[in-house]
Formats: sequence, C-alpha cells, structure tokens
Amino acid sequence: MRKLVYYVAVTLDGFIAAEDGTFDGFAFEGDHLAAITAEYPDTLPTQFRSALGLTDAPNRHFDTVLMGRATYQVPGGLASPYAHLRQFVVSTQVTGTPPDVEVIREDVVGRVRALKEEDGQDIWLCGGGKLAAALLPEIDKMLLKINPVVFGRGIPLFDGKADIRRFARTDARLFESGVSFMTYERIS
Repeated sequence: MRKLVYYVAVTLDGFIAAEDGTFDGFAFEGDHLAAITAEYPDTLPTQFRSALGLTDAPNRHFDTVLMGRATYQVPGGLASPYAHLRQFVVSTQVTGTPPDVEVIREDVVGRVRALKEEDGQDIWLCGGGKLAAALLPEIDKMLLKINPVVFGRGIPLFDGKADIRRFARTDARLFESGVSFMTYERIS
C-alpha cells in the first residue's frame, strides 16, 4: 500500500509559510539543495526540473502530489506546477484547472484512502497546514526540512484540531547550510 508522506519545509518555530503565504525566509541556497535535487527530484516543480536538466529524471519517491488551495495558488504559481506527477488540489473554490490537475471538493479523507490503495509510488502531501491537520490520521511519514529561521507567526505545520498521533524519528541529516532533514514514521 502506498504511503501519504508530508514532505515540507518548516521553520524552527513550526511554520510552513509566513502569514501571507510566502516563504522567503527559507534557505534557497546551500548544500541541502544538492540532496533535494539528487534524492527528491520528483518534488521540484516541472519548470525547475527542466532548467536543471532533470526533465527525464525518474520520480524516485512520488507519482502523486496533493496540495491545498493556497499551496496550489501561490503567487506567481503555475497552473500545472508538477506536470510530471498526478496532481490533486483540495478546494471548494478552485476552478479552471488544466486537465492534468484534478480538484477534490469533498471527502478528502476518503479520496486519499482510495489513492493509497492504488498501485504506484507514494503520495506527496505538499501543503498546506489546514489540509495536513485534516489528513493527520492518514499521514504515514513526515520528512521535515527544518530551516534555521523563526517566523514568529504564520501558517503552522498543522493548522487545526487534530488528534494526537505519535511518530518515531527514522532518519536525521544535518547540512552545512543549517537546514536539517528529519524523517518520522507514524507509530500510532
């Protein structure tokens, strides 16, 4: 069975974006980027993959991406940001998406459970915090790219009521850039 993996950048104080949805404080330079490019090329937007010469790079972990409305509609964003993946946006407001972006308007938990039952690679939960809180019971793994910055306020990693879930750390990588990758697997 496929796993739902919450792979996201986060601040030291637990925010995935500033209050206005921007993430300018995250490190976009440094040795951690080589690890992302080498190990997670599937999480790079299609236009970046092309610019880096990774157009034909195989998807190593994911074949499906799940985004909330704000993540999908990030300022300057593309109508089909991850064309190399099967793309889903969870929203009751988004309209006019291209044919390769499917909008989930209701029963997101049921739809994610059905996706997990399909054959294929894992499902990447790209954001945002409200969607992550709603899907917490379905999240099997988290890969947090912890950035050495504090926002003070913003969009939290989990934004909303969620039942307690326990995770075990299964990997930790530290980079000279100050970014760390922490991997957690659900245990309850």
